[in-house]
Amino acid sequence: MVIATSLTVNAQETVSGVKVDAKLSIEGQSLVLNGAGTREKMWIDLYVGSLYLPKKSTSAKDIIDSKDAAAIKLNIISGMITSEKMITAINEGFENSTGKKTAPLKAKIDKFKGFFKDEIKKGDVFIIMNDPNEGVVVYKNGAKKGSIDGYDFKRALFGIWLCDKPADADLKTAMLGK
Repeated sequence: MVIATSLTVNAQETVSGVKVDAKLSIEGQSLVLNGAGTREKMWIDLYVGSLYLPKKSTSAKDIIDSKDAAAIKLNIISGMITSEKMITAINEGFENSTGKKTAPLKAKIDKFKGFFKDEIKKGDVFIIMNDPNEGVVVYKNGAKKGSIDGYDFKRALFGIWLCDKPADADLKTAMLGK
């Protein structure tokens, strides 16, 4: 009985009330949870961010630079997140991730922001996946919103959470499993 219980406990963890799965299978890729944490702003929990990789890593640089499959899952846990606020945060994230060098990625960033233009509600789930065959693929509540090709875009996008000036330093640490 103890063994069965420990396997179940290890199968998922709970972060800010969200059950975070230990594995994610998507686009034919099987990924493992690297780490998960909560994005906070002014003491308000906004979303749970989970990072999934082929194998665990604590190196933000290696994850950003990798061409392997990887996914970031965002579970929206606050009604304060709107489409407009998400797009503003995306703009700021790309500015920080690229050292304000967003011009070469402008068309790709604009397309990415379009995936967040519909109403965002508490309980929505976004999966942002790097598929080595297709590029970055975005899902909202299980529905594919679209994809954006380009390794340069993938690096800048994952940098939003993992660069030296991330969206949330505590979330970065948690996503890296530290």
